[in-house]
Amino acid sequence: MNALMLEKKTILVTGASGQVALPIVRALAPQNRVLAFGRFQKAEDRAKVEALGAQVVQGDLSRGDLDAIPQALDYVLHFAVARSPKPDYDGDLAANAEAAGLLMARCARAKAFLHCSTAAVYQAKGGEPARESDPLGDHHRVMMPTYSICKIAAEAVVRTGARSLGLPTTIARLGVPYGNNGGWPWYHLMMMKAGVPIPLHPRGPNRFPLLHEDDYVRHIEGLLALASVPATIVNWAGSEDTSLEAWCAYLGELTGLEPKFQSTEQTLEALPLDVARLEAKLGASRVSWRDGLRRMVEARNPELLRSRA
Repeated sequence: MNALMLEKKTILVTGASGQVALPIVRALAPQNRVLAFGRFQKAEDRAKVEALGAQVVQGDLSRGDLDAIPQALDYVLHFAVARSPKPDYDGDLAANAEAAGLLMARCARAKAFLHCSTAAVYQAKGGEPARESDPLGDHHRVMMPTYSICKIAAEAVVRTGARSLGLPTTIARLGVPYGNNGGWPWYHLMMMKAGVPIPLHPRGPNRFPLLHEDDYVRHIEGLLALASVPATIVNWAGSEDTSLEAWCAYLGELTGLEPKFQSTEQTLEALPLDVARLEAKLGASRVSWRDGLRRMVEARNPELLRSRA
């Protein structure tokens, strides 16, 4: 399915200026009325989404300031996320979990609600791919103390909202998104450029599922079509198996930069995802991770590429 098949719809997008949602706004805005909701405290963030043809709607999810959101919406794409620089469970639960419930209540007349969750809700299984029915856990605690807990709480609120409001909902547990708009592999490239060691968990290989922006943009319509009451839960990641070690090595091949690793348990443990449910509904991902990484470097840092002469 192609997200561009959504035409002449009114679509609310939260977190619209972020790394993940911005390519979605770019794809949807030419043929739909896209409303980008958020505080937009930075003028450059507002300018980015407006340049793509989206209409800015200002408000504050964490404060429940949602009055500017029109209630006549077709779809809601909820990508906003809050992470406090220091552990603040009360604040982060309000901004992530409570805010999701308030947003659903405001948008209860929508045809479908897509909530972007994360693979970080799972308990690591020693490198075995996590299925949607597997135990949840505090996977990101070592790096972001509130993140996994708040994402699990948000899922519970969204599941309740779907049932209490009768709002068809999909909860998509996103793996590692990347592309021309950046992502985790791009940060690793910048660390390689600076000669900074990349943290690597000793229980390797450090398998994480990459998902290129072309694929996740393509998935949007299908994920909305899967929305149901009770909510549909689906892992959202690429079809190919890869690892942090493999993609850093490939970035080294492309650029001549050498990845340096630092073995430590103070980093994320491997968390591959089982995507059988996603593939059964939407098909396999189309962009291979090597091709996607090459395109990322070509778009963001062409000066780092080895000469092809």
